[in-house]
Amino acid sequence: MATQSFKDLIVWQKSRDLAVKIYKITEQFPKSEIYGLISQMRRAALSVPANIAEGYSRKTPKDRKHFYIIANSSLTELEYYIDFARE
Repeated sequence: MATQSFKDLIVWQKSRDLAVKIYKITEQFPKSEIYGLISQMRRAALSVPANIAEGYSRKTPKDRKHFYIIANSSLTELEYYIDFARE
């Protein structure tokens, strides 16, 4: 079945769910982190589905790949923040 929208992509759906979870989890962080770890984690989490959506709309494989690479990089960045927050 062909996709009609980026919203049909399972990877986009999962990354959106992750972003929502990050927002909920960071609500429990100390308020002193509002401009530090909280904003960085939220920014990185939102960047993943946003770049997948933008990449989906691009016409050439090269352009799509560029945005998918950025999404993956943001996911890696978020992974680091999660590891750091656990410590």
